[in-house]
Amino acid sequence: MSPKEIIAALPYSKPFLFVDNIVEVSDQAICGDYTFPEDSFFYKGHFKNHPVTPGVILTECMAQIGLVSLGIFKLRDKELNNLQVAFTNAEVQFLKPVLPSEKVTVTAEETYFRFQKLKCKVSLRNENNEICATGNLSGMFSIINEK
Repeated sequence: MSPKEIIAALPYSKPFLFVDNIVEVSDQAICGDYTFPEDSFFYKGHFKNHPVTPGVILTECMAQIGLVSLGIFKLRDKELNNLQVAFTNAEVQFLKPVLPSEKVTVTAEETYFRFQKLKCKVSLRNENNEICATGNLSGMFSIINEK
């Protein structure tokens, strides 16, 4: 499965798609990036006059690249048209702010994958390769009308 096919299989669309590229993927790890557009809806009020990317959006970006994209790759032999993802757990530390127009790189390594539940250690770095957020994310994958 190619990086473009992984992105096309994601169950998200703009303005809530936080994946530009999948740079590298294997059965145990993934790396991808996203640039937060300066005109993104969440910057208008977070914070007034000094916009910062909300932690929940950073967590979502980490999950879309580091958890869901990796899960799609791991399930590549299945029919993914009716993929549903349930986010089950997040433990994230935020270490540096991410500003408008900033490009981030997300890397993730599988901790375990059983019964379509995936847990990963994920980090988000800025263009200076500084860790902005790190943690563990888990999610369940189900495919409706699986053949």
